[in-house]
Amino acid sequence: MEPHLASNGSTFLDSEFRYTLFPIAYGIIFILGLLANIYVLFILRWLRETKAMGEIRIYMTNLTIADLLFVCALPFWIGYYSRHGNWVYEDFMCRLTGSLFFINTYCSILFLGAISMNRYWAVTKPLDAASSDHRRRGIIVCVVIWLLTVSMAVPYLVIPGTNTDENMVTRCFEGYQNQTDSPLHAHSRLKRRALQMLFAVVGVFVVCFLPHHVIQGPWTLVVLQIEEGWGHVGWDQNTRQAFNDAHQITLLLMGLNCILDPIVYCFATRKFRKYIMAHIKNQITSKELQEKDECVSQQNDS
Repeated sequence: MEPHLASNGSTFLDSEFRYTLFPIAYGIIFILGLLANIYVLFILRWLRETKAMGEIRIYMTNLTIADLLFVCALPFWIGYYSRHGNWVYEDFMCRLTGSLFFINTYCSILFLGAISMNRYWAVTKPLDAASSDHRRRGIIVCVVIWLLTVSMAVPYLVIPGTNTDENMVTRCFEGYQNQTDSPLHAHSRLKRRALQMLFAVVGVFVVCFLPHHVIQGPWTLVVLQIEEGWGHVGWDQNTRQAFNDAHQITLLLMGLNCILDPIVYCFATRKFRKYIMAHIKNQITSKELQEKDECVSQQNDS
């Protein structure tokens, strides 16, 4: 694939495969993420009524809301990539959806970190954790996280996000380089559950966020195209293209977190898993009883 040449002699590195891959992948993420996170909110609402999982429930609720905000922005990105990277919506929508992408990324990291600390605290200080729910602390932590991530996203909301090139193709947040039992056994089980949850959280970090932050630095040097001095890299076109392709893949991986977060919840607390299994069992039982009643009704009619 040949890079696009700009009027000033610089090149806009593009990855053609994303115009096929991203609409399909984001479409799947949109459907699964919407259903999974709405279901999670339903469960968390029930847990609120039972006054269970005070602090961790607050973290889960806020993480789910952040995921839903990102999911709601996906249809715009699906349309963007379906039109071969041409943004046909208002500049404000570009800024808003880009900001939601940024907010979801760092809200997910911080809320997952808060959940991890909550589980660690529950294992190391089980008596204190059992005697209080610390909902006020959970609310304060969530407010701080939201204020921090939203304030960091302000530049995305203020600075124009769209950029129209010489071919009258409007890009959204890209193309700027063309310008510039016993207590001991019970404690062991707690440790195993905490370790399972820790592996799940670390797994989300490694799969969704680590690749992007590893590739972000070299990719930035590639797109800035600094000709000399600090920041200049002497990579050939194939290497530059490889970094750009890898960067596009990491953006896709970041979107997967809204599907993986509900899976992490299953490792976070036994109450959450227990209610999910009970709800699924009730749904199956209700369906079987309904089918049985329909069969009996048909037999009576005949």
